[in-house]
Amino acid sequence: MTATAANTSDAMASAPGVRSATDVDWRRSANIGGILGITAVFIGLVGMAVGLDKRMLIDPVLSLGYLFVLAIPLIGGWIAAREITLEGMTAPIKGARDIVAGAVAGLVGGAVVAMFLVMLNAWDLQELLPNWSDALLDMYTFGQGVGVGIVLVLVVGLVLGAIGGAVHVIPAKPRRLLSIAVQWVISFAVLEAVIDDLLGGFGLQAVADVIYARRGGLLIIPGLIIGAIAAFVAHRFEGKGAELKTQYMELEPERKNQVSKQGLIIMVVLGIVLPIFLGKIVNELLSNVGLFILLALGLNVVIGRAGILDIGYVAFFAVGSYMMAFLTSPLAPWRESDGILSAVFGWLPVLNWFVALPIVVLTAAIVGVLIGTPVIRMRGDYLAIVTLGFGEIIRLLFLSDWLAPTFGGAQGIRSIPGVNLGFAEINGTDPRAVFYLVAIFVAIAIYVSSQLETSRLGRAWMAIREDESVAEAMGINTVTTKLFAFVVGAILASFSGAIFAAKVGSVFPNSFELLVSIIILVVVIVGGMGNIPGVMMGAVVLIGVLGGPSQPGLLQEFSEFKLLIYGALLVFMMLKKPEGLIPNAARNRELHQEEALQDAWLKGDKPGTTKDEVDDAGPAPSAADIDGSLGLGGATS
Repeated sequence: MTATAANTSDAMASAPGVRSATDVDWRRSANIGGILGITAVFIGLVGMAVGLDKRMLIDPVLSLGYLFVLAIPLIGGWIAAREITLEGMTAPIKGARDIVAGAVAGLVGGAVVAMFLVMLNAWDLQELLPNWSDALLDMYTFGQGVGVGIVLVLVVGLVLGAIGGAVHVIPAKPRRLLSIAVQWVISFAVLEAVIDDLLGGFGLQAVADVIYARRGGLLIIPGLIIGAIAAFVAHRFEGKGAELKTQYMELEPERKNQVSKQGLIIMVVLGIVLPIFLGKIVNELLSNVGLFILLALGLNVVIGRAGILDIGYVAFFAVGSYMMAFLTSPLAPWRESDGILSAVFGWLPVLNWFVALPIVVLTAAIVGVLIGTPVIRMRGDYLAIVTLGFGEIIRLLFLSDWLAPTFGGAQGIRSIPGVNLGFAEINGTDPRAVFYLVAIFVAIAIYVSSQLETSRLGRAWMAIREDESVAEAMGINTVTTKLFAFVVGAILASFSGAIFAAKVGSVFPNSFELLVSIIILVVVIVGGMGNIPGVMMGAVVLIGVLGGPSQPGLLQEFSEFKLLIYGALLVFMMLKKPEGLIPNAARNRELHQEEALQDAWLKGDKPGTTKDEVDDAGPAPSAADIDGSLGLGGATS
């Protein structure tokens, strides 16, 4: 009996996938721990940990600052235990080895923080590290002083790293339910302002008082209830989303169109009704997000569809704002001066916003042609640098003393009226009305963009983006096609600029700095270049949560760190998910072409797809080749 048990134990130990607790890649775990320890120190030295500690998430145990600090060893343990199993290989059995790998990473990360605390305690580095403070020391030592605090840092790092590694040991379904519960609890805590505002709008303020503490933060018991409800709902409706998607895809084309229209109607109704129950803060936030969606949709045409790297896109936004102010403000500088403009256009009355809008659009289109014409034959870095220069030139012209009698110079243009509807006026004092106005123009921009994507012009843009030389050889007039992209992008940006001028009531040159162009570019890249839903998602995530250059987001505590987070997020997306949050199907195929070919060869899904045939076939056809077969010119495939 003993011999049989011993033989069984030996067989299990030698079976594929079964490993001992010490079968750990120690160097990899230590490297991950070191990197995350340096990250924890960096977060403290830039002031993020103390700055975010003011926001309570779960009262009274967890603040936003501590969430960032404590999540670092937890994530480090998860990364250290994570293993990628190649297709066709047997996945290793998860167990004590994963817990040890995570614990090592957490311990090393804690050791890095502990050494940092020892160094700061031994030497006075206040001049070199201005953000170091007693509050940060108290936070990193859990209020126990340097001696006891160092031990706590090591223990906490070890425990949280082990927990992060143990996540892999939990079976898939319980792990998924636990993840959903945690996400919902953190979401309710982070979105406290929105949820409290929404409940108050529906007359359910008493519910908000039960869920949240008076000084801010989700209460523990309601938080546990919310997590349990989220896990139960996820378990109850597991797989229903995939079933509904499959049923939708199997519908007849006519029925599918009906379902799509019904879904669109429901979304429109929600978009009309929901803002009525929201307060000014959330409606202001939604209107800011809508303005950036307009800008991002225009830049998506220029970069995502035509592949023109325009870094000076804010110029069109500035032209739209200034032209609307120029035509509608009774105190526009040119009206009060004795210059040429006053002499020539003195007869021009103060225009209504809707009357001025076509002139603003026409001016933006002309500026798009003027900027696009000199740079149209440039490519790559040269194109980016030149468009950057044009964007700065436009801003400096509005700022210059030369044009000060026309556009006010550094003083800008004030007293810009709102959008006069006859029975009411839309301006910044009524964020709900501004949101509805923005929503109408966003709907127009989405419709125009979607129609252009499937048009002959849209296919020509995609061919140019793929390979301009091939597109030109196929018979596409690349000059006029790229100019059309500039013009469409300029018009959509002018819509946003015109609404911005009426909303704010004044325009100044410092509202149109290079940073605005960069943030719009980040929105397009993170959301999903070339994809309309992706661009909208990028604006909601970045502008809605973090805020714009001067606009607050849901997490106002991040206002001084938003650029740091933008940069980190952009680097992460480029390395791990370059196609964006909601990628365009064609771009997703481009970026993952080799993986798709390899999967097809390994799985043998397609008959006759052997490795030799894939190698002989060469690279997959590009979008430009596909467009050639759609009638854009040249030979068909």
